[in-house]
Amino acid sequence: CLPANQERFANGKLVTVQFHPSAQVVMTAGHDRSVSLFQVKNFNLRYNPRIQSIYLESFPIYKACFSVDGEQVIATGTHHKMFFVYDMMSGSIIPIQKVRGVEERFLRNFELSPDGSFMLLTGTSGYLHLLSMKTKELISTMKVNGRCTASAFTPDSSKIYSYSKEGEVFIWDVRSRKCLHKFEDEGSLEGKCIAVSKNNQYVACGSASGVVNLYTTDVCLKENHPKPVKAIMNLVTSATCVTFNPTTEILAVASRETDEAVKLV
Repeated sequence: CLPANQERFANGKLVTVQFHPSAQVVMTAGHDRSVSLFQVKNFNLRYNPRIQSIYLESFPIYKACFSVDGEQVIATGTHHKMFFVYDMMSGSIIPIQKVRGVEERFLRNFELSPDGSFMLLTGTSGYLHLLSMKTKELISTMKVNGRCTASAFTPDSSKIYSYSKEGEVFIWDVRSRKCLHKFEDEGSLEGKCIAVSKNNQYVACGSASGVVNLYTTDVCLKENHPKPVKAIMNLVTSATCVTFNPTTEILAVASRETDEAVKLV
């Protein structure tokens, strides 16, 4: 296939590439302060036409993500406490200057719940801020021991798995915001990334050593030192991305610290 963004290559590192939830559209966003949308045509056509690009003045993007309904793009910056919402229906760019009750120097990492109700902002010092997706206002704040490096919602949006820098995983109940359980990721010196499979069967934890541990969710909810079903040792640098395919048959593990470090399990 031709490069998806053939019509407009970025002038810097791409941080996000994501398919639209329902349309044949792919989004790219990166350090060149822009978000671009391309239509993914069938493969025998010569190119994928660019639908549009939006430019965010002095705002190198850290992460961008489609909302679950596909009507908005949320983008956070590398060194900003504000974030942007791009409304694709109206074509307007809405800056969210400050979320009341959230005292953070930077807002970078975030997750959106699969049911479209919540946005989870990862703060510093272990704070997790749960926002309403509709109003972008703070609902509640949770805190893990140490520093939180990654979080993932369960497919039904009822729980959140938060992975700490110290290698512990905290499981939160979204409705009560209480910690249901916590467990230690086996052999993890530093937690990096986490994913829950779409059928809620598995949890994958990737650490700084490059090891990705695969657990069954029922064991994670009961035991403090669960045994992984499998430890994936193929990466030799830090595991920075783990993600399951929609049918839970393939797990992709990757490291952005070296070229071609993508493995499909």
